Amino acid sequence: MTTLRIASAQLNPTVGDVSGNLEKARAARAEAAAGGADLIVFPELFILGYPPEDLVLKPAAVEACHDAIEAFAKEPGIAALIGTPWREDGKLYNAVVLIDEGKVQAVRFKHDLPNYAVFDEKRVFAPGPLPAPVDWRDIKLGLPICEDIWLENTPRALAAAGADFFISINGSPWRRTIETERREAFRNWSDLNVPLVFVNQVGGQDELVFDGASFAWNPDGAEIQRLPAFETAIAFSDWTKTDSGWTGASDHASRVLTDLEADWQATCLALGDYVNKNGFPGVVLGMSGGIDSAISAAIAADALGADRVWAVMMPSKYTSDHSLEDARACAEALGVRYDIIDVEPAIAAMGGILADAFRGTTPDASEENIQSRMRGVVLMALSNKFGPMVLSTGNKSEMAVGYATLYGDMNGGYNALKDIYKSEVYQLARWRNEQNASPGLAPAGTVIPERIITKAPSAELKPDQTDQDSLPDYDVLDEILTGLIENEYGPKEIAAQGHDPALIARIENMLYRAEYKRRQAPPGAKIGRKNFGRDRRYPITNKFRSVR
Repeated sequence: MTTLRIASAQLNPTVGDVSGNLEKARAARAEAAAGGADLIVFPELFILGYPPEDLVLKPAAVEACHDAIEAFAKEPGIAALIGTPWREDGKLYNAVVLIDEGKVQAVRFKHDLPNYAVFDEKRVFAPGPLPAPVDWRDIKLGLPICEDIWLENTPRALAAAGADFFISINGSPWRRTIETERREAFRNWSDLNVPLVFVNQVGGQDELVFDGASFAWNPDGAEIQRLPAFETAIAFSDWTKTDSGWTGASDHASRVLTDLEADWQATCLALGDYVNKNGFPGVVLGMSGGIDSAISAAIAADALGADRVWAVMMPSKYTSDHSLEDARACAEALGVRYDIIDVEPAIAAMGGILADAFRGTTPDASEENIQSRMRGVVLMALSNKFGPMVLSTGNKSEMAVGYATLYGDMNGGYNALKDIYKSEVYQLARWRNEQNASPGLAPAGTVIPERIITKAPSAELKPDQTDQDSLPDYDVLDEILTGLIENEYGPKEIAAQGHDPALIARIENMLYRAEYKRRQAPPGAKIGRKNFGRDRRYPITNKFRSVR
């Protein structure tokens, strides 16, 4: 072959839906063939979905994948590279399979298994040997799988063995720094002068969101193709063999999303896929008139459409008139359903139930938390009766220091803000209001009233309450938390940034003490460097403190 047309299938699989993923592969293969492709490339572990976690330890799941691959291979169609679990000689591998001419032509195994941050592939897969190139139609294909191209030993071994083309299937999760990380890692072997086609999964899977953003490079590292971020897509690249090797061209050149736009799209995709893949008709959330519930409602409306979002204001005697006004205004701007359910009778009833037990005590957070829990009961009742998933609305700052009520505002099946600090919530709100073209399914323009953004944040659980009665300003709090969580800094390093050592010690203590709450919190998408969940696995029982 002296020319080659490759179709990159940037698709959104559902973990465990082997038959559904196979149907997506069939449809994409037909579309690629109609576009004149010689070869279609699917993402890592596509037939089962990534990451499968311990599902891949279930023999029936692996057998179903094998049967699907065999069926796919026998069907007429163009050649395909597809990711799947593969059992051989009693070991389970993360594999890429080459299908052509009615059968499986070759299988290669992932050599470098990631076992850090959100990854624990060594738990379930055996590492493959350094892979040899695959001979296909007079081309020596190097087939590194995801982590294999982040480390230079596999690309160098493939190049030394004569590979003249790298095609890499990936399940590479998104985080804010991912574009820089990929470039820096792949630069370590860019001197090999081998072209690269990088095909990545797109979509949300529990705590992870995959950006796609698949691309292709010429041998000199110049990017010739870029697929859109956070969207499914099939794109073609055309390659020509010359005396100096393969060079390519493509008319797909999507822009790289950055900063708040990327955060928004990632959060919307993650929430939308979580709701849709788990079969919920929509979401219901408490609409307090505050910034967190407003931005959560906006994300949900962009992700699902306004008709699938139900906002419920649940006032008590401490709820201000401006909160009632702001909650309604936000719901109307978004076009979502809005209802008011008064929880004061339930709070009063609980006060009566506990009157004897609480006699002689001074009101404190116990009574405040009852208010939050009554609201949680209402939302869960609506969810049980009508089916929408409860969307929790707490941000990362609150989750970090335990400024949230178990079985109250922490109720929910998912939390869109779980990995977004409070100061970032404000930035996102302003960004969303500035969009003249809607970034999702909700209306464009100002959807969060200005007063929601500018007023002092408050849980409104007692008279004249603000968050800063208990916490430092969020800009200060978030800088300290970023040091403690994302960077694992000690007190001296954070104090060097200008923060009070006593405050640092207090925040660290709050962070560790709230671990038991976070273990019971709903999942939310990883956005930053280190999320609460797969990324950060601290013990619940933990007496360590940097400063005592």
